[in-house]
Amino acid sequence: MTRAPIVNFITVPHHPGRDLARPLTFEILKEIELSHDEFIKLLKKV
Repeated sequence: MTRAPIVNFITVPHHPGRDLARPLTFEILKEIELSHDEFIKLLKKV
């Protein structure tokens, strides 16, 4: 018997005209186990 993959979701607030607060951004990165440097590299690809 095989197990179904575990899928996790994280909610990121989006309010037009408003930026995410820096502490919230770092909490989200911590939650998804992504370093600040990795995040910046991904942003540059967009």
